[in-house]
Amino acid sequence: MFKNVKVLFVVVAVLAIAAASYAFAASNTVPTTKAGDGTGAVSGYTVTSVVYTLNATDPTTLDSVSFDLGAAAATGKVKAQLVANTGTWYTCTLDTGTVWTCDTTGLTVSTIDQLRVVAASN
Repeated sequence: MFKNVKVLFVVVAVLAIAAASYAFAASNTVPTTKAGDGTGAVSGYTVTSVVYTLNATDPTTLDSVSFDLGAAAATGKVKAQLVANTGTWYTCTLDTGTVWTCDTTGLTVSTIDQLRVVAASN
């Protein structure tokens, strides 16, 4: 009879441990998530119709530069640089369609040595 009590005690202990571990495992809630992999083409813009607007009072300074990107770009993601390496990056604003204008007020025309445009669609 003493042997049966030992076996019964072991069975009850195993069941208690199993129930406790099930309770801990069942208490986790994990939200639904997504994962994926994909590719997309990255292509550049074709800058055309470049217009430099000189200051009306002092034509040695540039008020703005405008250009057509030929495709849509995101607001706040179009910038231009007109002086290589050390020049300021000018933020551009959308005029109409795909034409952008960058305010360059005060930029000395003689320092301009490039038109570098960086743009992103998202």
